[in-house]
Amino acid sequence: MDEPLAVALKFGFLAVLYLFLLWIARSSMRDLARLEGPAAAGEPAEAPGKRRRSSLPDLSKGVDPTLEVVAAMGYEPGTTFDVREGALLGRSDSAEIRIDDPFASSAHARVFARGEFMYVEDMGSTNGTYLNGRQLKTAERLKMADVIRIGDTEYRYRE
Repeated sequence: MDEPLAVALKFGFLAVLYLFLLWIARSSMRDLARLEGPAAAGEPAEAPGKRRRSSLPDLSKGVDPTLEVVAAMGYEPGTTFDVREGALLGRSDSAEIRIDDPFASSAHARVFARGEFMYVEDMGSTNGTYLNGRQLKTAERLKMADVIRIGDTEYRYRE
């Protein structure tokens, strides 16, 4: 009687193991597709290195969007990054704003322009992106002095 139970447990363990491996492979493929595909649903794909000028904020109104470092490993507080043309935040070497934080994904979040306003969105990261202490579910418009937190790293939005 013990033998059929042992065999059933072995097959059950193997099934759980294969499901776990399938989940890991699916997650990896989704991350790779996100890095290669269009940045957001509803936006047409762009040629690498080219940016649409029509989506930039109206700089004639004096808008100069930047992210100011509040706390980030490798950067002094007060360091600023120009995000007028958008920026990818993450651990990847291709990220415009590199984050040296163990809780950051390679392509963790992005800041982008839509019309006259700047937005931030999580790129499906494992640990999430927070705006003013609230986890992002969708892209949200940035307002003056908003705080973006990724792991232990924080940036303040300025115009």
